[in-house]
Amino acid sequence: MASALAASSFTGCGVRDLVGYAAASSTSQVASRSSGIVARFGLGKKKGTKKVTKKSSSSGGANRPLWFPGAKCPDYLDGSLVGDYGFDPLGLGKPPTYLQFDVDSLDSSLAKNMPGELLGERVEDLSTIRATPLQPYTEIFGLQRFRECELIHGRWAMLATLGAIAVETFTGVTWQDAGKVELDQGPSYFGFSLPFTITALVWIEVLVIGFIEFQRNTELDPEKRLYPGGSYFDPLGLAADPERKEVLKLAEIKHARLAMVAAFGFAVQAAATGKGPLDNWVTHLSDPLHTTIIDTFSK
Repeated sequence: MASALAASSFTGCGVRDLVGYAAASSTSQVASRSSGIVARFGLGKKKGTKKVTKKSSSSGGANRPLWFPGAKCPDYLDGSLVGDYGFDPLGLGKPPTYLQFDVDSLDSSLAKNMPGELLGERVEDLSTIRATPLQPYTEIFGLQRFRECELIHGRWAMLATLGAIAVETFTGVTWQDAGKVELDQGPSYFGFSLPFTITALVWIEVLVIGFIEFQRNTELDPEKRLYPGGSYFDPLGLAADPERKEVLKLAEIKHARLAMVAAFGFAVQAAATGKGPLDNWVTHLSDPLHTTIIDTFSK
């Protein structure tokens, strides 16, 4: 096993790579050098860095709009995703790259063995979806998975912001106090009592959402995972036209991002003032110059 590990032509790879190389070492070629023997894999000629051709959408190219004028767009954000404006300051969506090296010299008669030369690079494909409902992606830091999480979180945020404003408008109860009211007065919806207990409602939500997520993760088509369509998710047929569908996709991701910022703002407002979004808005309109976020946090 030690000789198989020493003959590995990758460094820094996982255990599964080492096992693969151990199996491949049986087909390795032995080349005689002037003062010793060096084991090599029978992989043919050395290969340089492999260039991957990326797909570009209609919004791609050097002249596509970016999140900031003059900003430098990362190579992996090529505009193929809807709403891609080249924003990834922390590089979270960058695919991992592994360097492939030749084997080191193993001549025990030499005072110094030379390290193996760089053969090329290997870029992991993180967009592959496995048929495992609990964890369909092999890597959590993948661009496709980030898009899926962004869109789903954005849809929940759009529902949350609309719900917070609607509940405060029609009932006068702020979203942060809604749970307290439910515990004190019992389950209700817009003032109408519900024939369920809080415990029953929690179990219904867990089972229903869990079943939906389990079924969604069985879908292996990335497009259908995000935009299932059909009579259930597009009953009006708004996305029947492909061109209109692309416009709706862009509008959805923009509204989703705005809703996530708004939901975060609602939470900060509730923690700082103890009021709901509508009450805070009315307070701000009553004195716009002296009722701002700066004034709130400076008190």
